Formats: sequence, structure tokens, C-alpha cells
Amino acid sequence: MLNILLPGSAQVLAGSRGLGRFGLRASLSLVLLLVLTGALYKVNPELVLSVATNTIGLWALAAVMLFYSLLWVILTFDTLRLARLVRIRPKARPYIAGLATIVMIVVAGSSGYGAYVATTASGVLSTMFITAPSEPPVDGRYNILLLGGDSGPDRDGMRPDSMSVVSIDAETGQAVIIGLPRDLTLVPFPEDSPLNAAYPNGYGYEDFCDVTACMLNAIYTEVDQKSPEMYPNAVAGGSEPGIEGMRDAARGITGLTGLTIQYYALIDMQGFSDLIDALGGVDINVAERLPIGGKEDLSDVEGWVEPGQQHMDGFTALWYGRARHGSSDYDRMARQRILQQAILTQFTPANVLTKFQGIAAAGQQVVKTDIPQGALGYFTNLAGKTKALPMSTVELVPDNGVDPTDPDYDYIRGLIAAALAPPPAAE
Repeated sequence: MLNILLPGSAQVLAGSRGLGRFGLRASLSLVLLLVLTGALYKVNPELVLSVATNTIGLWALAAVMLFYSLLWVILTFDTLRLARLVRIRPKARPYIAGLATIVMIVVAGSSGYGAYVATTASGVLSTMFITAPSEPPVDGRYNILLLGGDSGPDRDGMRPDSMSVVSIDAETGQAVIIGLPRDLTLVPFPEDSPLNAAYPNGYGYEDFCDVTACMLNAIYTEVDQKSPEMYPNAVAGGSEPGIEGMRDAARGITGLTGLTIQYYALIDMQGFSDLIDALGGVDINVAERLPIGGKEDLSDVEGWVEPGQQHMDGFTALWYGRARHGSSDYDRMARQRILQQAILTQFTPANVLTKFQGIAAAGQQVVKTDIPQGALGYFTNLAGKTKALPMSTVELVPDNGVDPTDPDYDYIRGLIAAALAPPPAAE
């Protein structure tokens, strides 16, 4: 029992005092480290999270957990030796040995698994996030371009079907999502964009562009396939020419030409399916019956996503987000927001730890971003604030007075400015 409560104490009292003193010091040091970490997290959570999302910090954490796992095994076996089970009443021996063994397996196994998670997370984070200096907030905000790309097996290449700018107050975490419809036309570009020289009057002015449909989501395809030389430094910066074209388009649309859209995140909808399966499914309240596959006249439909509360696997959730026939593009945009929020809700620490291997494997396929690994601590802390606050959305759709085929960009920027304006101070 002493070894369970305070590893090393049994050795100090009953022999092997050198090992006991070492075990006691190590045990007390661990307790002190946990207390100090908890206190530091209360004072400066960003610092603790920065260490926990840093490659060196994760490997150091793994080494510490492996050390204590091995130490616990050694002290447990030595305690059983000191207890001299042969002198204990026969009926009590199995209980004592069993309890010690169970505790050893639980504690040492948990530490070993924690070390595995830490080393695996280090590799995943190094793959998903770039090594670069962090961008500062501008006018107190971070602006992140969020692209949902659809590269399903029935589609040729990838195109961003879901586009939004998430603007986050760098201090409070208050977030505004600006939804950009894929069929927006006459997209303007900032003066410093190479696309401005090619389309000074807006993308698709007088039906001129280098692809079939001159709409917002075609900009990615055109730059990526026709003119990647416009953005020669994109790949070196952890991005792609098509993504940089979309970033400039988002700046022009939103009027954030004086700001930097500091980061982007491209989420592959097909990879989303694998992530949802890794999480164990997702719960969504479906408003209307939606077809899986099929044609515009709803022929050749493979199945249906039925209305009502549904626990969806990845395949069903993917079609919930991408189904277009029988509903409008704007309905689909709204469903994709619901899907994203449902996944974030289920992204709890307990769920991630218990299903870590599958989530880690899926995560590397799902997300591409230029957020640097060194900024993860800050953004993890900021995301905690964002999650605790109501999130507002500005959808640039007809219901909000926006005609994507003939957009009034002054009106659009007015909508966005009103949404980003700080709330009036309470009297």
C-alpha cells in the first residue's frame, strides 16, 4: 500500500534504502512538477500549451513518462520481494500480488501510452504545421481563410466548394465567420495582387477568365493549373499558388485589403470522412431528406440521409455536407457549417486520447495549413476562448441581400464591417 501511495517509501522502511530514496525523490519531484504545471497553467495557459505542442517539449514529456513507467515497474517488483509473500497467509497472497500487479499495469501502462501519444503527436504536428515565424495580429484580429476542398473519388482534382474567412479577436477570442459563396462573380483583387493586373475590373468581367465558369471557386483552379507562376514563393511558404489566389480573392471581397489574411487552412472533405470515422461518428439533426449520389433529376440515387437526429459515419456525413441536388448551394453552405461545428464539439481531449491513432492518421490527410507549429500554443488557448463565446456568421447570400451574380461589394463590406465592429460598452 505504501508503494501505491508514495513509490519508494516501502524501500526506505524495509531495505534497499538507496533505491527507496531515489524513488521517493523522483515521486516527490513528479508531484511538485504537476503542481507547478497546474499553477503555471492558471497564470499563463499559453506557455504550457506551447510546450505541449512543441516537438522538443513533446519528446521531453515522452522521456519523462517512460522514465516513471520503468521506475514504477522496478519499485513494484522490489516491493513484492520485500513483502516476502511466502510469509503472508496463503489466502491473502493472491490479493496482495494481484492488487500490486493491477496498479503497476494501470500506472505503467498509462505512462507508456502517454509517451506513445506524445511521440506520435510530435510527428503529426511536424507534418501538418510549418516551421516559420508567427504573424502578428493586425488591428487586434487574426483572419484565417478556411477552404473546404472536395476531392472525392467521383471528382477530377480538387476544388474549394466551401470558403469562408474566420476573423478572430486576438485578445478575447470572439470570432466572426464570413461565408463566401462559391458562385460569387466579378471578384475584385487588392492592388498588390498579381491577379489584379490580369483582372483589374474583377474576375470574369465581360465573361473573361481562363476557365469555363468565372466564379469565385474557379480562381483556385485557374491559378493552380494555368498560371502558378503568379505566386512563385507559395510552396516555400507552406502554401500553393491556387490557395494564394484564393487568399487574394478573399481580401478583395471582404475589404480586408489593409489587413493580412495571416493564415489559411484547407480541409479536404474526403479526408473529413476518415476523421469522422476515427472519432466514432458524428451526431447531427438533419432538417431535410438529402440524396446520396444521383443526378439532378434525383435518378440513380444510391440512398438517402433521412431527416431527424442522426448518428452518421464518415460516408453519410460527407454526403450530408456535399449533397447538392434537391437543395441550393446556400443550403449546402449552411450544412457544411453545421458539420464543422458538430465535429469540433466532439473533439474533446477524452475522445482524442482514446482514438488517437486513427485521428492522427486521418488528421494528416484532412488539413493543410500555413499556421506555424510555434503558434499552436497561442491558437489553442485562443480557441478555448472562442469556444466559450457565441460565434456570429455573415453569409453573403440572397437571404442577406447579396446577389452573387451581380454583387454590390460596398454593401458586402458594410455587412462585414458591422459584424466586426466591437459591441458597445455596457453603461
